[in-house]
Amino acid sequence: MTSLIGLINKIQRACTVLGDHGGEGMSLWEALPTVAVVGGQSSGKSSVLESVVGRDFLPRGSGIVTRRPLVLQLHKTDDGQQEYAEFLHASRKRFTDFAAVRQEISDETDRITGKTKAISNVPIQLSIYSPNVVNLTLIDLPGLTKVAVEGQSDTIVQDIENMVRSYVEKPNCIILAISPANQDIATSDAIKIAREVDPSGERTFGVVTKLDLMDKGTNAVEVLEGRQYKLQHPWVGIVNRSQADINKNVDMIVARKKEREYFETSPEYGHLAHKMGAEYLAKLLSEHLEYVIRMKIPSIIALINKAIDELNAELDRIGRPIAVDSGAKLYTILQMCRAFDKVFKEHLDGGRPGGDRIYGVFDHQLPAALKKLPFNRHLSSKNVEKVVMEADGYQPHLIAPEQGYRRLIEGSIGYFKGPAEASVDAVHLILKELVRKSIAATEELKRFPTLQADIAAAANDALERFRDESRRTVTRMVDMESAYLTVEFFRKMHLEPEKNADQKNPSRNNPNPPVDSYTDTHLSKIGSNVNGYINMVLDTLKNSIPKAVVHCQVREAKRSLLNHFYVQVGRREKDQLGALLDEDPALMEKRAQLAKRLELYKQAMDDIDSVAWNK
Repeated sequence: MTSLIGLINKIQRACTVLGDHGGEGMSLWEALPTVAVVGGQSSGKSSVLESVVGRDFLPRGSGIVTRRPLVLQLHKTDDGQQEYAEFLHASRKRFTDFAAVRQEISDETDRITGKTKAISNVPIQLSIYSPNVVNLTLIDLPGLTKVAVEGQSDTIVQDIENMVRSYVEKPNCIILAISPANQDIATSDAIKIAREVDPSGERTFGVVTKLDLMDKGTNAVEVLEGRQYKLQHPWVGIVNRSQADINKNVDMIVARKKEREYFETSPEYGHLAHKMGAEYLAKLLSEHLEYVIRMKIPSIIALINKAIDELNAELDRIGRPIAVDSGAKLYTILQMCRAFDKVFKEHLDGGRPGGDRIYGVFDHQLPAALKKLPFNRHLSSKNVEKVVMEADGYQPHLIAPEQGYRRLIEGSIGYFKGPAEASVDAVHLILKELVRKSIAATEELKRFPTLQADIAAAANDALERFRDESRRTVTRMVDMESAYLTVEFFRKMHLEPEKNADQKNPSRNNPNPPVDSYTDTHLSKIGSNVNGYINMVLDTLKNSIPKAVVHCQVREAKRSLLNHFYVQVGRREKDQLGALLDEDPALMEKRAQLAKRLELYKQAMDDIDSVAWNK
């Protein structure tokens, strides 16, 4: 059955996969109980870890050897099973040769730090499966030092201390403080930093190494019995392999046996033998870690549930994976189209900004353009005379210049085509801009750049067709005003104005009026009559042009913007549909990582439910 420590290992792996080591508030990584191994350089940290594991697997050398945190996860297997190791960065490779594990740690360290003496806070995660270990997770940190040596930066001392503090300051971190017995405990780097971050000593386990190397006549009994420096947990003494044993490649299991014999036969430490040694230390830490985990289960479950909710929300935001069959792909495409269409209609109907600009075209731009038309010039006496004379030809008009009227009216009405077509184009540009904004605002489309481009192209093609139809419609409306004039307008104005003119100008009854005066009055009257008729037509078109534009462009854009695209998509084969749903590789990689992390969390939750509350 999976142990609680094994569950925490799963969650830690999930955190490491996507770098969940911090952020706003307490991260999940920070909430997980861990054991951090802290000690000065040459304090025997590596030997302690190897004694706990029962394998010689850590790089050795002078100076700073551990240059990246090593997250060491130990998994106890059944007796008789082969021991092996796995790295998270090379998860498909299983190491059975622990010399190769040592080399891989060195190579992976160099991959980040280079072949220098620099350090990095990017952890290496190593899992070891063996019948000779207990379930336990340890984090081996770089050794504390007081002086930078050649090849190290001037800040290396502070850098290492800052890295160590970043782990041990967390309230859920158990501190394994390693101190050599041949050094005064008061000057121990590990105890010094542990005292600062854990003054009560409730999170600190003290380990004394190199007991066999103490000066003759001295011992560490006062330290191990807690009389020199008291902790809430017992001190543990360790006897590491000697350099001669290391050089002879003495087996770690044999070394454990020699360590037990040392304590059992020692006159100083014999009474403490049952609480000494690497095996006891491993068991002590494993039991305490499991106890802490059990106490932290409610908060861990709360954080995992929060992480699961956040991951699900993020997956919903960027989109779930697409099924491979053509039907599902077509359904997804249509869903994306509907989402875009909904946003586009919201722009037009007022739910989003933009549609009001179309009203601005009708309420401001069109009236302003109509006012600027050159009717004063076109209906000036000089131009009226010219048009009337050209219309009369060789035979001057007898009573009223009807052909001149018609030409003047047709010429004036022709000016309306410019503002009408400008309104069509202005609305077209607004609709195109709303298509662009709608595509950008449709969250579901952001993951499919190819589909985005195709929908934009199809929508713009449709808008082009709507614009052409709208332009033809408004042009016909102007032409219709020229094709059939409203006769009643002229019949109503014929008699009364003439009567008034006679009363104001009695000379008109004179059979011999001045020719120039009569001509000016007559031409001015023609221009005035045409201008009145044109104003009537202007009022009509000012109302009917917006109706035509809305009917042909806005209404059609709302009803059938993507109809042609739907027909085309329905005819495409599976591969062509897949091409439309081609995603950004970075987004696909992000989704895969999120899904993997989510699956690990869910599995951990299932395991917690099955074993967390068992005694």
